[in-house]
Amino acid sequence: MVSETSYKSKNVCVIGAGPSGLVAARELRKEGHKVVVLEQNHEIGGQWLYQPNVEGEDPLGRNPSLKVHSSIYESLRLMSPREIMGFRDFPFMVKKGRDTRRFPNHTELLNYLKDFCEWFGLREMIRFNTRVEYVGMLDYGVCSNNDLKWVVRSIEKKSEKVMQEVFDAVVVASGHYSHPRLPSLKGMDTWNRKQMHSHIYRSPEPFRNEIDTLHSDGKVTFVDGSSVSADTILYCTGYSYSFPFLDTKGMVVVDDDRVGPLYEHTFPPSLAPSLSFIGIPRKIIGFPFFESQAIWIAQALSGRKVLPSWEDMMKSIKEFYHSREVAGIPKHCTHDIADSEYCDKYAERVGFPPLEEWRKEICTSGIVNYIANLETYRDCWDDNEKMKIQEALQSPHFTQFGLKDSSL
Repeated sequence: MVSETSYKSKNVCVIGAGPSGLVAARELRKEGHKVVVLEQNHEIGGQWLYQPNVEGEDPLGRNPSLKVHSSIYESLRLMSPREIMGFRDFPFMVKKGRDTRRFPNHTELLNYLKDFCEWFGLREMIRFNTRVEYVGMLDYGVCSNNDLKWVVRSIEKKSEKVMQEVFDAVVVASGHYSHPRLPSLKGMDTWNRKQMHSHIYRSPEPFRNEIDTLHSDGKVTFVDGSSVSADTILYCTGYSYSFPFLDTKGMVVVDDDRVGPLYEHTFPPSLAPSLSFIGIPRKIIGFPFFESQAIWIAQALSGRKVLPSWEDMMKSIKEFYHSREVAGIPKHCTHDIADSEYCDKYAERVGFPPLEEWRKEICTSGIVNYIANLETYRDCWDDNEKMKIQEALQSPHFTQFGLKDSSL
């Protein structure tokens, strides 16, 4: 372990001001680093900053650089209850005048992120309306990995001013629910009806009154008397990881939705710790995990934590890939964790205790309820879950600010 006096302060660029980017900025600054967050939109939130106007976007989202980042639709409510979603030291509280439901709408989560941003004074680190165009290594092949620096070229969207800066490290927190993952179907390019990916779906209004009668043979008759077997194909086929701005000379690639190689879904061995990714894993209780990632990244950059050797990191990655293959998990699900024990072991690296049992149990019961009754699970729960909710609200997580909260 290095002594405290030898900790290093780095000049760090964080790409994206969504949940993972915000907590990364906080932890980096806490560790003594100088931080700049580059955010392409006018406000924080990332995916949770609702963008109603999708005019001009490719309906299938095939352009490498999308005009619209957010994929959330107008009526979206959270899939997970608010009790489990907050960062460890900033609970997702019910507030007067807002959406007080356990599964609130997307605006409520954006408000939570704004509260988080204001409470910890993060806005001063963020440059809004700034789109990152290029991230690449300075003097590639000349300096050692320990001395590696990064060139970041960005564009201020309003003035179109181009900036080129050099940073000691880059943290990629640009999200992964924007670039559509499309199927490969015969006839996609020639089918002359409407095709769109759910990325640009916002409301059902454009489809209202398209239909008069549904026939048993699959034919659809419209109010104008015409009929087809299908009028619109809406691809709800998920999203792909995409980093069009990032040039790593092939040392980090996206192959069938596997971003790699990444040690513990965070560090590319050949470029760590100067390049890192936060927010890559899926099927986790996200915010606490992002918090653990942020602390590890910040401490790895300062020297408080030392990463394993390149050989050991690569060995770990290969073993992980092999374990997924043996389990029959397809490559495009590499970053689907669905394992609370893994999250606890990850948190242990930075001195975090395991996730609270009530948080795990509420998460599990939410998934069970979701599978059993998709239409009503957000508004109905049994006595056992009510007990778990009360346990959560009386836990140190919710009482740390001395405030009372009620989600019932």
